[in-house]
Amino acid sequence: MLPSVPSPRGGARLPLDWGLLADAPMLWLQRWNFVARARLERELWEAFEAGRDIEAMVAERGRLAATDPAERLRHEVWQTTCPRIRRIEAMMRNR
Repeated sequence: MLPSVPSPRGGARLPLDWGLLADAPMLWLQRWNFVARARLERELWEAFEAGRDIEAMVAERGRLAATDPAERLRHEVWQTTCPRIRRIEAMMRNR
């Protein structure tokens, strides 16, 4: 069982990701930095607009994230952004 921390809203305890905290303590805080996340999302959008293969970019970041803790946040953001880009692309194509 993973150690847990109290929920900020007083509900159930939240599991504590020791791996993320041990590798790079400030990265845990960056996950909640909306400006940083928006910049990372914009990187992927710009690559899409330039015609690059964003799925390959996400896969490459996944390989880098396995060895470099600093790349974990970028990979996490790109993983969630890529399907949204494709969904919007399909929606615009069907208009």
